Amino acid sequence: MQQVTFPIRVMQQLGIRYLFVSNASGGINTSFRTGDLMVITDHINLMPNPLIGPNLAELGPRFPDMHNCYDKELIAAATRIAGEEGIKLQYGVYVGGTGPTFETQAEYRYFKAIGGDAAGMSTVPEVIVARHMSIPVFGVSVITNCGLSDEVGDHEDVQRQGRKAGAKMQTLFIRMIENLK
Repeated sequence: MQQVTFPIRVMQQLGIRYLFVSNASGGINTSFRTGDLMVITDHINLMPNPLIGPNLAELGPRFPDMHNCYDKELIAAATRIAGEEGIKLQYGVYVGGTGPTFETQAEYRYFKAIGGDAAGMSTVPEVIVARHMSIPVFGVSVITNCGLSDEVGDHEDVQRQGRKAGAKMQTLFIRMIENLK
């Protein structure tokens, strides 16, 4: 976890004011379709917490508050910009698991039962570290497969779907960054 989150620490020291994160994820919410963009409104962490161990007080508090870890003002800006650009957005809770395997059907049912809308193997540690350092975060999941269906995919399918949705996400991120200047 320290290696995964180290770049966030470095970027904070270099002066970033916001962190934008994205991932490929399996859709749990049955209203989601492959290729949808889901704005992450919250997450469920099923990975080791990157803050385990001695706290670096100069970077943040021992027990940082994770309420509203995805910035509501950034989400509102994304919603407005998506409307202007004709980009459909979904909203939901991201479940972060360890991987490196794609989820089983039983795991998807479990994730749905605990409140998840999409699942993947990244993002959460970086967000925890960013919030530890009080960096506002905006996150998007590209729904690359629908986990509760019988749809079978592999890593190449995930990458292909990610590339297809990439232009929409790029437009959204660029417009948001322009508005932050």
